[in-house]
Amino acid sequence: MKSWMYLKNGESLSIDAGRCTGCGTCLEVCPHGVFVLAGGKAVVADRGACMECGACGKNCPLGAIAVSSGVGCAAAIINGRIRGTAPDCGCGGGCCGG
Repeated sequence: MKSWMYLKNGESLSIDAGRCTGCGTCLEVCPHGVFVLAGGKAVVADRGACMECGACGKNCPLGAIAVSSGVGCAAAIINGRIRGTAPDCGCGGGCCGG
């Protein structure tokens, strides 16, 4: 188990269990294994691993997942590359260079 997290409690991540069909797309696109299937539905297994990149929400065919992309470590990494600076999301976990 990891000893760090991207954002405290993955603040913006939510799943509408009523819309989820358990297709597993979120499991396939999530770079950090945030989701698992349980009872035929996607559930958050490790909220602290969510870097709020938005891949799950953008790829969910039924729109069952909502996440505010452009925050946290993913944004820090992208903005750092664009600006030519070291990424720093302020999480203190060393996950993105901050």
